[in-house]
Amino acid sequence: MNGKQEHLPVLLEEAIRGMNIKPDGRYIDGTFGRGGHSAAILARLGDGGRLLAFDKDPRALETAQEKFSHDSRFTLVQDSFARMAPHIAEQGWEQVDGILLDLGVSSPQLDDASRGFSFQKDGPLDMRMDTSRGPTAAQWLADAGEKEIARVLKEYGEERFAKRIARAIVAARNEQPITTTKQLSAIVAAANPAWEKGKDPATRAFQAIRIYINHELDELDECLLQITDLLVPGGRLVVISFHSLEDRRIKQFMRKQSKGDDFPPDLPVMQSQLKPKMKLIGKAQRAADAEVDNNPRARSAVLRVAEKLS
Repeated sequence: MNGKQEHLPVLLEEAIRGMNIKPDGRYIDGTFGRGGHSAAILARLGDGGRLLAFDKDPRALETAQEKFSHDSRFTLVQDSFARMAPHIAEQGWEQVDGILLDLGVSSPQLDDASRGFSFQKDGPLDMRMDTSRGPTAAQWLADAGEKEIARVLKEYGEERFAKRIARAIVAARNEQPITTTKQLSAIVAAANPAWEKGKDPATRAFQAIRIYINHELDELDECLLQITDLLVPGGRLVVISFHSLEDRRIKQFMRKQSKGDDFPPDLPVMQSQLKPKMKLIGKAQRAADAEVDNNPRARSAVLRVAEKLS
């Protein structure tokens, strides 16, 4: 034992149950993180099963090497799930039996102050999932205009006081560069006139900047466009989301796929002609009280499952 507590993903059992795993199936873990879901999938696969995982974080590669280098059924690609289709083709696969997406930032990333995701720990203001490319949050905040900052806070954080906070950020950076999480957190807190009960005033701002820096919603949209073509008939899509912007996209996508093709509103179409591509499996699930007590991050998690029709 190394003394470290093993990280357990939120809604793990519910997600694996939703995947309906076949021992000889081919599966995708679109967000490897620290391997919790991948380990659970592999435990249910036989010798003929295969798992292809994706993650942009270089540290995911280190974890995969430590945990799964001996397992020939497992492959990890350092890339976004938005580019899932070509990597599946490289495996020689046409389709897969299940796709799992656990969206957003992982608990290990939040717990590592050097990554700059958390306003509760002081560290460099980075926020990149892939630390090898792209501007850091500090670099973006140093160059972005006030209107652009306000737009990002409003669009990706649903921040009511986006303009006021953006103005405060620009004023603060004119005095000194904003390079740490504590600096940014303090600026946002001072500019926020109405703190939400039970929520740090920097929550929405940090969420917004992280989503923008990592193109999270754009990549999710790109991924969803590929899903129905990549799944075999009977294949499952399981998604865990942690905020309304993600969950709204997932909910709308699954509902649209379950209703069938779009037709002009004035065109008479019978229900039998709609040809739905997927069906919803159960209702949206949330973490039980016991899991929330053990892991407060689970409080906002929503799990949805859909199955491709033949």
